[in-house]
Amino acid sequence: MSKLFRIAGVLALAAGSPPAVAYPDGPLRIVVAFPPGGANDVLARLVCPQLTSRFKQSCVVENRPGAGGTVGTAVVAAANAEGTVLLLGSTGAQAVAPSLYSRLPYDQSRDLTPVSLVATSGNLVLVHPVLPAKNVRELIALAKRERNGLSFASQGNGSTGHLATALFSSMAGIEMVHVPYKGDALALVDLLAGNVPLLFSGIPPGLPHVKSGRLRLLAVTTGQRLAALPDVPTVGESALPGYDVTTWYGIFVSRRVDAANVSQLAEVIAQTVAQPAMQTSITHQGMQASSNSPQAFRALVDRDIERWGKFVRSLGLRVD
Repeated sequence: MSKLFRIAGVLALAAGSPPAVAYPDGPLRIVVAFPPGGANDVLARLVCPQLTSRFKQSCVVENRPGAGGTVGTAVVAAANAEGTVLLLGSTGAQAVAPSLYSRLPYDQSRDLTPVSLVATSGNLVLVHPVLPAKNVRELIALAKRERNGLSFASQGNGSTGHLATALFSSMAGIEMVHVPYKGDALALVDLLAGNVPLLFSGIPPGLPHVKSGRLRLLAVTTGQRLAALPDVPTVGESALPGYDVTTWYGIFVSRRVDAANVSQLAEVIAQTVAQPAMQTSITHQGMQASSNSPQAFRALVDRDIERWGKFVRSLGLRVD
C-alpha cells in the first residue's frame, strides 16, 4: 500500500466515513440460495447496503433457489477469484446438504471458504389455531393420539426445519408425516390455510403471522430463549431437555479468493454486525447478530457437517 493511500485512509477515518479500499474491484453480488422472504434473504438485504457503504461498490442480492440451497451454493463455488460473488449461507445448505445429497456439483469443505457469521437463530414451532395444542407437551400428547401420525410442513427435504422437526419427533417418541415445500413462504401459505397443522418455521417469515394472531407460537428450537422473544419458552424447557437446534447464517466465498481478501471481508462483516443499528435490525427479525473469524467459522461449519451428517444417516435420508 502506498504512503499516499495510507494518508487518504487516515483522513477518511478522521472525517467519520470508512475509507475506500482496493478490494473488491467491482460490483458485489450476494447470492441467496432460497426464495425471497426467508431468513437468508432478509439478512442479505441488511448486509448488502452496508457493504456498498464500506467498499464504495454497488451490491445486489440475487435469489437462486433450488435443491435445498445447493443450486445457489454451486454458483458461488464456481465463482472466480475476484471475490465479488458472496453467499449468504446457513446450516441447512452448508452443513446438512453434504450428507443429504448423493451428488453435489461442489465440495462444501473444499470449494467454499467460510468468511464470517452474520447471525444465529432458530425455528418457531407454529401451529394453526384450530389445532388443540397450547404448548409443546400438549402437541406431543396430540401427536401420540394420531393414528396415522400428525403431519407437518417443512421448507424442503433436509432443510433445517425438516431436521428440527425430525429431531423433535425422535426425542418425543412420536410418528409424524412429512409434507415438504419449497421454502418457508409456500409452507406458511398452507399452514395459514389449515392444510397442514404444524411447521417449524424460520423466524423472519413466521413471526408476522404470530403477531397478527393467525398462527399460534408454542416454542423456539434454540437451547436458550431468544432475546427478541423472551416470553417464548424453548422446546427443551417445555418438554424435551437437551433439545437444541440453533441455525447459523454467514458469508462464504469461492475457495479461489485470496486469503488476504477473505480476511479483509471478514473484518468488514465484523464491523458491520457490531453496529448498534444493525444489531437492532437483526434482533427485530428474531435473530442474534454474531460474527467470528474465518478460522472459527470453518470450525463451526465442519462440526455441524459431522453432527448433522450422523443424524441424516441415522434417519436414512437421501436426495438423489
